[in-house]
Amino acid sequence: MTVILLALGAACCLGLGFVFQQAAAQHAPVKDFLSPRLLLDLMRMPRWLAGIGLMVCGMALGAFALGMGDITLVEPLLATNLLFAMALSRWLTRQRLGRSGWAGLWLLAGGVTAFIVAGRPHGGRSAADPLVQWLIMGIVLGTALLLTALAKRVWLALEAALLGVAAGLLYGLQDALTRMSGDLFTRGGWAAIATSWPPYAVLVLGVTALLLVQSAFETAPLRLSLPALTAAQPLAGIACGVGFLGDRLQVTPGALAWQAAGIVAIVVGIVLIGRHPAMPPGSGRHHPVHALQPH
Repeated sequence: MTVILLALGAACCLGLGFVFQQAAAQHAPVKDFLSPRLLLDLMRMPRWLAGIGLMVCGMALGAFALGMGDITLVEPLLATNLLFAMALSRWLTRQRLGRSGWAGLWLLAGGVTAFIVAGRPHGGRSAADPLVQWLIMGIVLGTALLLTALAKRVWLALEAALLGVAAGLLYGLQDALTRMSGDLFTRGGWAAIATSWPPYAVLVLGVTALLLVQSAFETAPLRLSLPALTAAQPLAGIACGVGFLGDRLQVTPGALAWQAAGIVAIVVGIVLIGRHPAMPPGSGRHHPVHALQPH
């Protein structure tokens, strides 16, 4: 129960933080797209700093949850950050949920519940074959890099979604390496942290994913980027957890069917909520006609 509460607290902070970050990023200069200058410009905006503060709190709570529980349990719960983003956006815009909003809410909540109940995530801390570990990490990183490169060559409307997926993949991998860092600290204390690569990789992935997210927020409305990010993160995290962190799920035919149904429901729910009119529409800086044109 403690792990669940920590993960939900992290999701709350992350969801609220994303809304504040997007509200600020939409006013950033277009020339800063995918440039480190974007973060420097955003640091001057109080609303963005508030969003980052909430995000840091969420990541800290998530790290505690990952340290106490399994990534295959924590990641689906972190995906509920979209529910909290939706709640804040709905309050700001005074939009009613309507059928699509309620459907998305119940699909996301029900999908998370179905996956956890059917999968019964439990795990171990057994080390995987290093080749398997690096192969999975390489696939996640390579996919994120490929999507980032493609984002510069597609329509603006698709660009934000691709950057969201890329950032979500990096955040999922970051969560896995955060778990590894926690295990290192448990075994060897601060000396193990200072002399091992995972903690440094966590920082690099965090900054890189942050740049991708803010560029996506700057480019298009929140509904085009946040659902993609929120859907990709748990998928990457679960793949890493099962692939090389020793997490285990129930593998009976019935359990696998419910797990698959739960993941599908999570993704569909995320898309429905993310496309709801209550989500911030953005600044409208990019004209709709231009949004349909490739770079």
